[in-house]
Amino acid sequence: MTAAEAGAPEGPARILLVEDSETQALELRLLLEAHGFAVERCPSAETALDHLNRSQPDLVVADYHLPGMNGDELIRQMRLSLRTRALPVLMLTGGSGGERQGLESGADAYLPKSADRDLMILRIRALMRERRSASDGEGPGAAAFRRGRILVIDGSATYRTFLSGLLGQDGHHVATADGPEAALAALDAADGTDAFDCVTVDLLGHAYDGLALCLAISQRRAGQAAGAGFHLVAIAGSDPAKDFLVQAYAAGADDVVSKTDAEVLALRVRGFVRRRLLEEDDRRIAGQFGERERAVERARAEAEAAEARARLADALEQANRDLADANRQLTDAQSKLVQAAKMASLGELVAGIAHEINNPLAFILAHQGTVERLLGELPDAAPDAAARAIDKARQRVGSMRMGLTRIQDLVLNLRKFSRLDEGERALVNVPEAIDTVLALIQHKLGDRIVVERTFAGRPEIHCTPALLNQVVMNILGNAADAMPEGGTIRIVTESAPDVDEIRISDTGPGIPETLREKIFEPFFTTKPVGSGTGLGLAIAYSVVQAHSGSLTVETAPGGGACFVIGIPRQAASA
Repeated sequence: MTAAEAGAPEGPARILLVEDSETQALELRLLLEAHGFAVERCPSAETALDHLNRSQPDLVVADYHLPGMNGDELIRQMRLSLRTRALPVLMLTGGSGGERQGLESGADAYLPKSADRDLMILRIRALMRERRSASDGEGPGAAAFRRGRILVIDGSATYRTFLSGLLGQDGHHVATADGPEAALAALDAADGTDAFDCVTVDLLGHAYDGLALCLAISQRRAGQAAGAGFHLVAIAGSDPAKDFLVQAYAAGADDVVSKTDAEVLALRVRGFVRRRLLEEDDRRIAGQFGERERAVERARAEAEAAEARARLADALEQANRDLADANRQLTDAQSKLVQAAKMASLGELVAGIAHEINNPLAFILAHQGTVERLLGELPDAAPDAAARAIDKARQRVGSMRMGLTRIQDLVLNLRKFSRLDEGERALVNVPEAIDTVLALIQHKLGDRIVVERTFAGRPEIHCTPALLNQVVMNILGNAADAMPEGGTIRIVTESAPDVDEIRISDTGPGIPETLREKIFEPFFTTKPVGSGTGLGLAIAYSVVQAHSGSLTVETAPGGGACFVIGIPRQAASA
């Protein structure tokens, strides 16, 4: 029969052989390795438990009769640990009656050592089929096996040796002490994983006071953390008196056992140690479940936080979209308002130009009527009167020419202004452009405001015509509005290696320091309601920013306001 036919797992299955006989161990090892198993051997139950702490095999084959701890006690200890609780075990024995004891201890199968070897291999393969695949190391929730630790306190060296051997058969680590000093020192030195699970103390020792030592040991136990205390077993005579038992229990003993009944003592100690190991296992399992519950809670909280972050991200994205829509609507509204402000400025400009054109036009029409009347009188007039009429008509025609020239200049400046409103950058003549703007707003300046020009900077700069159209006209218009009683406006151009500046100052009341940060904000105005839109300087500021320039305001030498337009040379010529 092949391994595949027997249902063996892929790869060599690992078997731990617990056998004290060198001859039988060698025979079984050769048999198992011949059938494809990897075999490791331990000569005693104690070494087998230590081996199980390091590595977990796929199956354990254990002899019932072992030195120290028997095979049935080994299996009981294995069933106490989650690490080895489900590990399949095959019990081997050479005598009668071992099957019942082996199966009651927790073995999965029983075979006599004299059984047919092929039957043994088949039985092992059947157990392997039932075994789930497991990897080396600890699985989830697995804990290393721990052997019980017992302290034996007795003044008799012979009894200490006897009791140590008796308790050691259960696989426990046994330490001994011959009196109070050694016992208390051992208890003080034991800590953590080295702590004792059970302490036996002889109350009838001749070298020390047994009850006093029991009380001292109990006090040591009272100072330990919860769950770390040991079981205290007092050893008395064959038939202790009631008063003695009362004193023993009052001194802290958990149980009092007769010294002559060693078998009962071993059973009691075994039960105490097993209960303590089970309590430790329960606490560990409860702690692991608690940790898993906390991990689940953390995972749930993280999931909820992730969902909340996702909802927040969606809400933020929606808010950003809404904000972008609102910003776009605001930008559209602002563009419309700016356009409306430009149209208002244009309307004011057209109204002023119409007034400027209407005056010479009325003058021309009046003189035209006079010239027609004089020409109509010439045929009937005397020579002297005809000469005077012709001379007067000639004067009126000259005046009409002056009016027409004025209209022609206004139309020419209006054409230049419309060219200056082009959007692309060009080489602009600064003095000519400023003179054009001044001519168009002359009706606003009138005779009450004197304009002084000092063109010391470069005559031509690269910029959009709107820079000198909208910006200069808005600043000049504000300066004129700030001086209703008249004053002076100074326009100065300057050039530095990296910037061209246009400084426009007036002799008006100036701008207070508290308002200088607000005057460039849209819709901010100090004019009465209905007299301004609050967009003139905002438009000027945006135009200058489009040139990567600066528009600032400071106090003029005469106390008025001085607006400084700075156009970077590199940006302007880019």
